[in-house]
Amino acid sequence: MSETQEQKTNVSPAVQPNLAANFKNYFSSWKIRVGLIATALVSIFVGLFLLNFFWAHIVGGMGMKSWSERAGAAPIECMIEDTNSDGYVSCSAMLRGEVVPLECGSSIFNIGCRVTYGAAAPPVRPTLPNVRGAS
Repeated sequence: MSETQEQKTNVSPAVQPNLAANFKNYFSSWKIRVGLIATALVSIFVGLFLLNFFWAHIVGGMGMKSWSERAGAAPIECMIEDTNSDGYVSCSAMLRGEVVPLECGSSIFNIGCRVTYGAAAPPVRPTLPNVRGAS
């Protein structure tokens, strides 16, 4: 046999690290475990805070999309928060080229919208002059 063949047979293959053993060794440190638990708790807390903060916007947006579908309008956007604490979030939709102001429920038990013009409401019926002469 030649020398090169003998050298190749004497070289042992590289030992592959055991992945499970490395994983176990990594998590054996109490600092790593405490860090992971703290990260999980902080993530849950932040997630619940964000869900609570955007809840009115999410539910109002669902109601606005539902109203827009039934009315044949294009939904625009809803406010993030119920500013006057009346249980409704201000939203808007585009209907036949006009912006329609909506108030959409911010509770899961009140999904839907109502049209609100506030002080700028168009007259519902024209006022007729008093022809009877009554005072």
